[in-house]
Amino acid sequence: MLLLIKEKVTEKKIKKMAEDYQGYIKLVIDVEREILTGGGERHSDGEQLLLKDGSKQENLWGGGIDWETKEIDFISIINLRPRQNQSRDILSEKK
Repeated sequence: MLLLIKEKVTEKKIKKMAEDYQGYIKLVIDVEREILTGGGERHSDGEQLLLKDGSKQENLWGGGIDWETKEIDFISIINLRPRQNQSRDILSEKK
């Protein structure tokens, strides 16, 4: 289930976000506004939800977390931006 998170997340919401991929949660984070979307089948769905909520494209980055192992990745097709990031991985350390 795709959720927009603007405050500290509850365990109940984490479980809902983890339903789509049996414990793996796709995340899209607005690094400027410090909010995120979690869950859903595609990062682009979370990206669109954040854009509709007022986020700017250049501030959105995708990745995910395996909730059981706590392993985090920084890979998403939404991270591929010719003028900003040359990979699906997040390459820049800048905010």
